[in-house]
Amino acid sequence: MTQVGEGQEAEESAPPVMTFGAPTAGEILAERYELVEHINNDSAGRLVWRGVDVVLRRPVAVVLRYPGGDSATEMLQAAVAASRVIHPNLVGVYDAIDEGERAYVVREWVDGRSLRELVAAGPLDPARATAIGNAVASALASVHATGMVHGNVHPGTVMISDDGRVVLADARTDGDDSQENDVRAVGGILYFALTGHWPHAEAPLRGATAGHGRAAIVDAVRDASGSIAAPRQVRAGVPAYLDDLTMDLLDPEIASPSSDVLAAELGRLDIPAEDHFLDQTGTIRFSADPGDDPSPLAAAGGRKVAIGIAGLLAVALVGLLIGISAFGGDKSPDTQPVARPSASAPAAAGTTAPAPAVKNLTIQDVRIIDPDSSDRAEVRNAEKVIDGDEDEGWETASYRNHGKFGGLKKGMGIWIDLGAPHTVKSLQATLSSTGASAELRAGLADFPSSSSGDKQLVASYTTLIGQPFEGHDGTKMTFNGFDADKQYQYLLFWITELPEKDSGDGWKLGVQEIKVQGS
Repeated sequence: MTQVGEGQEAEESAPPVMTFGAPTAGEILAERYELVEHINNDSAGRLVWRGVDVVLRRPVAVVLRYPGGDSATEMLQAAVAASRVIHPNLVGVYDAIDEGERAYVVREWVDGRSLRELVAAGPLDPARATAIGNAVASALASVHATGMVHGNVHPGTVMISDDGRVVLADARTDGDDSQENDVRAVGGILYFALTGHWPHAEAPLRGATAGHGRAAIVDAVRDASGSIAAPRQVRAGVPAYLDDLTMDLLDPEIASPSSDVLAAELGRLDIPAEDHFLDQTGTIRFSADPGDDPSPLAAAGGRKVAIGIAGLLAVALVGLLIGISAFGGDKSPDTQPVARPSASAPAAAGTTAPAPAVKNLTIQDVRIIDPDSSDRAEVRNAEKVIDGDEDEGWETASYRNHGKFGGLKKGMGIWIDLGAPHTVKSLQATLSSTGASAELRAGLADFPSSSSGDKQLVASYTTLIGQPFEGHDGTKMTFNGFDADKQYQYLLFWITELPEKDSGDGWKLGVQEIKVQGS
């Protein structure tokens, strides 16, 4: 059994774990977290336990460090910072407690395997490697949007749950890392997934040394000068575009893209694992069908040494499609048309327009949606969620009995009009407190601002964007599940459950600010 955030297993040379006063199964920490099973010790000497939150009755992972105090400051600070970012591909952090003689972090329990363990059975196919790289880049984009750095991206902190979810865990805040290093680490993840080798021997995993010990990962194949071999030189069947992208991310002489640009590109290249790859003996050029958006990845053959990857990812040469069963392959009935191979006119370098940059989109209009109320008392002040001031926002009334609006309503929401259709990357909602539940929906039309109009709107907005957030423990919700092949104008941030007020006197929520990014 493995657990998100355990990092690398301890080597013989790892710091010894203090056993005096060590926890035992059945012990309850902070009058809430019951320890059930000791899973392992990580390379930093921390104890990883499976536990249960006896209040919310949910499984948790508990990572303990002896002693607490100053020696645990970095771990606790990283946990507090990580708890502020909510994303489907980031492990949820629930609590961080320092008791002096020990400190511990409580976080989401996810059954699954680390990427390190998954690849131990053999390198992954390009489609799965691309999907994992996309998930990690998307998680980093959410972290970087707050100005923070993850600082610990490697095959031991990338987890794949039993249901296929990819989760990034174990952020660090030691001040020695940068957002650029995070992005380049995605190149390492892609390289490792495609080849089974780790390309960063000069910067080995924390607590591990490449080449020996239980935490070791096989070093990349290198020539006499120490340069690593490209994935296509190590393993047949790696598409040329993915080989180029991976090597450019690892090349310090080539400017790296931002994490959101990288996530957008990998999202376009995310191919269903059941599809088959065409012959990968050379780079294949594709031209977009009329009306399709071109991919921002340049498909010219060979390494792109002369141009930075940031420029590469901003150039839309052609729409890429790798992963069709044949040139006339089927497409899923619920997806948009995709670009097909064209042998007629490969794009000429330098003749294409730059891809639109990801930016904050202007929200033209907002409105409170309250279908189950006739007095319309709570529909005021919607404009405060887009005024740029997180200290002021719109808030619900206080409800008694329970958080589902006291049983009086199924929910309330904020309707968003972008003014025109846009390609949307993400929506982030900043809330007044933790513990709320909400989902994001998309629709095709506006309706009158009335109880009956709100009922029609809620009934017609049936497209869910990403997964709902339920009882989350942060004040920021980030939705990234937008279809890159679709455009959106109308969105509905729909609140399904309110958090209890600090005073314990009822349930209430404020939405301080909403931001939408796209092009």
